[in-house]
Amino acid sequence: MSPLAVARAAIGARFRLHGRAPESGLDCVGLAGLAARAGGVTAPIPTGYALRTADAEAVIARLDAVLARAPDPAPGDLLLFRPGPAQLHLAIASEAGIIHADAHLRRVVERPGPAPWPLLGAWRLRCEP
Repeated sequence: MSPLAVARAAIGARFRLHGRAPESGLDCVGLAGLAARAGGVTAPIPTGYALRTADAEAVIARLDAVLARAPDPAPGDLLLFRPGPAQLHLAIASEAGIIHADAHLRRVVERPGPAPWPLLGAWRLRCEP
């Protein structure tokens, strides 16, 4: 399955901080990790992070180290947003919006339309042969 198909298959999974499996719950990092694995990315998925962080530069550097930037985000790309001053959030671009683990709704959802948060960067979740 493609990164987008894997993310879409996780819609409805419950939200769980540090969650890594749709069966037991996912957070935004867990959802991104599932999609990345589908794209052939083998880098380890981060663990032990806080729900709140202001260190966007460190997260961007970590993503830049393992993924190619996506200057024009397309469906299946990884997106990094800043919903608040001390908060970062990952999502997968879809044809009509984003797929993400929504802590407020307590599940993985597909949100139509543009995300309401500033976009900090986008990366391809496909390893080129």
